[in-house]
Amino acid sequence: MTAEITSRLFGEWGINLKSKDERKTNRTVPITKSISTKLTFLIVAVMLLSVIAAGVFGTLFLEKYYTKQKQSAVKQVYKTFDKVVKKDAAFSESDDIQELNGILEKTGASAIVINNSGVALYTYGSEMPLRQRWRDLVFGFGDDKRYKSEVVEKNSEYNLLYTEDPSAKTYHYELVSELSNESDLVVRLSVENFKESLSITNHFYAGLAIVLIVIITILMIVVTRRYTIPMLQLASISKKMSELDFDVKYEGKHDDELGVLGDSMNEMSEKLESTITELKTANLELEKDIKQKEEVDELRKEFISNVSHELKTPIALIQGYAEGLSDGINDNPEDIKYYSDVIVDEANKLNKMVQKLMTLNQIEFGSVNLNLQRFDIVEVINALISRRQILSEKDNIKIEVVAPDKQFVWGDEFYIEEVITNYLNNAVNHVDDKHIIKVQVTENNGIVRVSVFNSGKPIPEDELENIWVKFYKVDKARTREYGGSGIGLSIVKAIMDNHDKECGVINHTDGVEFWFELDANN
Repeated sequence: MTAEITSRLFGEWGINLKSKDERKTNRTVPITKSISTKLTFLIVAVMLLSVIAAGVFGTLFLEKYYTKQKQSAVKQVYKTFDKVVKKDAAFSESDDIQELNGILEKTGASAIVINNSGVALYTYGSEMPLRQRWRDLVFGFGDDKRYKSEVVEKNSEYNLLYTEDPSAKTYHYELVSELSNESDLVVRLSVENFKESLSITNHFYAGLAIVLIVIITILMIVVTRRYTIPMLQLASISKKMSELDFDVKYEGKHDDELGVLGDSMNEMSEKLESTITELKTANLELEKDIKQKEEVDELRKEFISNVSHELKTPIALIQGYAEGLSDGINDNPEDIKYYSDVIVDEANKLNKMVQKLMTLNQIEFGSVNLNLQRFDIVEVINALISRRQILSEKDNIKIEVVAPDKQFVWGDEFYIEEVITNYLNNAVNHVDDKHIIKVQVTENNGIVRVSVFNSGKPIPEDELENIWVKFYKVDKARTREYGGSGIGLSIVKAIMDNHDKECGVINHTDGVEFWFELDANN
């Protein structure tokens, strides 16, 4: 099905995949140049060389490796005794005994420590044979009669011997040393333990196998990179082509299947690029137009609905009271003045609402160019509070300011004043009988936060996200009472979005805090 659709699509666009250099795209690859043949030959050759190398290395170095392991084991036992005796000369600590027993058990060795008085301070293994070897090695008793010893290593700390017992046909590594507590140490390790020899052999071949695997892997990576890199390049080109991106071209110079595939993909890319680019451009323009139309329609519907709802009440009041005056419903001068005041008051509210809607519309549709500058936010706050001080004192409200003497920020001073004014108006309109309003300015890591708190009833949690929506009112009756339109916080949100900065609200047990942030540094 996919092939059929592709064929039809190419036919409709007038694309003929065989119209250019047909001999080049339909060529065959000789078997000697096939990737599968080359890789098979390389893998077989490398593995064969690896097996041969493993056999040669095993023959040459296994015995030396085995001998070195045994000698290292005896030396490690000596080092453990030397460490223990420096802190526990009498071998009285159980932890030290356990440590010595553990390493001797692990290495398969036996040991004895005898002091100047001939008392064995520590023994692991059969004491009598060990004591006899101590006499032989330290005092030379019977050494020439039974054992044949060869010095492997001799230094100021110890003597390491390779000892053969011809009669018993046993072989040992023996280490003799005088410890720091002036006691003699004799360590014996048999080298005729078949299982241990097999384990060491297995460890050796395991290590050798790891080394060979690493070497083979490196060789294979080096060799196959010549093929894997163009394969990955072709895969990347294929993915980009599926995403309608035809800028990347295959630039390999292979004369095998990779070359054929690369040439074919380049040929297809060249033929499709111009057509797909045009279609993509047209599609993007169409999507943009459709999206913009949907957004405009949605905004228009929302605006008409909200404005109709908000204008309904003041218009009804103006109409009702105007008709009353027109009909001469009451000749009392005081009533006439009351009717007139209501009409003027509602008209003022309508005027303010329209002005705010115009301001919000300009900000939201990006027709406002922000004049970013560095100014003192504390000075702006103090000036705004000073202007409304008389009205605040009239309502018995005292606005507290907690801020440094100066705090410079970056922003449009005119619109930031609008944000602060809306926050202050909101606080005054919703403050409770405690009449507490606090404006606070703080700075943290180059971010300045301005918050306005008023004591009163917290906003319901399920309505916190909606307070920034145009015409949304938490307490509709109270909002109507002080003439609110539900647009102020929407203006705040639009201004802060234009600044690309955050604003928000926090509920407290005794009130509500509104905040916004600006950069202290540009």
